[in-house]
Amino acid sequence: MFSNAIKIFSVGGIEIKIDASWLIIASLVTWSLSRQYFPQVLPDASSTTYLAMGLVGMLGLFSSLLLHELSHSVVAIRRGIPIKSITLFIFGGMAELGTEPTSARDEFWIAVAGPAMSFCLASGFWAFAQTVWLASGPFALVEVLLYLALINLVLALFNLVPAFPLDGGRVLRAYLWHKSGDVLAATQTAARSGTFFGYLLMALGVLALFQGAFVAGLWQLMIGGFVLMAARASYVSQLVRKVFEDKPVSALMSRDPITVGPEMTLTDFANQIVLRHRVSFVPVVEGNVLLGHIDQSVLEGIERQNWGNTRVGDVFFGLDDSVMIPPELPVPDLLRIIADTGRRKFLVVLDHHLLGVITLADLTRFLNYSDLTEPQQKHV
Repeated sequence: MFSNAIKIFSVGGIEIKIDASWLIIASLVTWSLSRQYFPQVLPDASSTTYLAMGLVGMLGLFSSLLLHELSHSVVAIRRGIPIKSITLFIFGGMAELGTEPTSARDEFWIAVAGPAMSFCLASGFWAFAQTVWLASGPFALVEVLLYLALINLVLALFNLVPAFPLDGGRVLRAYLWHKSGDVLAATQTAARSGTFFGYLLMALGVLALFQGAFVAGLWQLMIGGFVLMAARASYVSQLVRKVFEDKPVSALMSRDPITVGPEMTLTDFANQIVLRHRVSFVPVVEGNVLLGHIDQSVLEGIERQNWGNTRVGDVFFGLDDSVMIPPELPVPDLLRIIADTGRRKFLVVLDHHLLGVITLADLTRFLNYSDLTEPQQKHV
């Protein structure tokens, strides 16, 4: 999801990353705090003071978000769920779990850890602000601490809204999962709550725009759209896991695929294979020996007038471990490979013998024709 995120440091083996979109929200938060919020709560300070307060407030906010996500991560790791990274982006922070929770109990405790941390931070910042005030410390510091206490309280309460994929929505899913024993049905219901909440936020955003609150309205529209897309994606992701669980690649691969020999010209490859059979990824074999593969991208890199005197053997891709997978590989593992590498087509090979070909399109077709994709579920 965050392919362009930059790693800034690691905590306990967890990579902390920043997405480019974070710079946008960091700038907006700093501007809003230094130009609007702090001048109202602390009049007559200098512009330099307001800017310093805005920067400290912004850094405190994102440090709080990071601690919120780290609390999720620590609980997940203690329950045997690996954490790949935490990424700060325009809508806050997101911890990337290596696997999904395998029980409703794990889901519940991982979900509540984040809001619990935010409540603790809100209390801590408030107590610190009172201490500084009683000690006659700088009023600017007191106001920054009070802001961080307030924003952490808001963060905790917002995340407890029972709308997936917010933490409250995950608690709802954990409850439904525990009650019914069906994680897919629980995810569907929780995702519906997220869909409703996303539309509600977007409606409030439109209303705010008509009332002249452009920034607030635009922000609500963006958050609502993000919640809406994330809720739908979460259900689809769970559906995919349900459909493909316990299925090896050999169960879904295309057996006896079309192959070509190294002596075939590119003209024949284009006319007899690509156009006639509508395939663009083809194994190259000689006798019973797998040599590699060729795809349509080769044609795009060679002038058409040269196709007739260019053989497949001159331009094909040789054996590459990144393209070859074993037949017993679980389909969920293949999906992770696709997500990590962006590669969509693979040779299924056993002891250097070609057994078949599998592509992302094969997996998509199987998902579309699965009995689990009932019409009433497709809108989620």
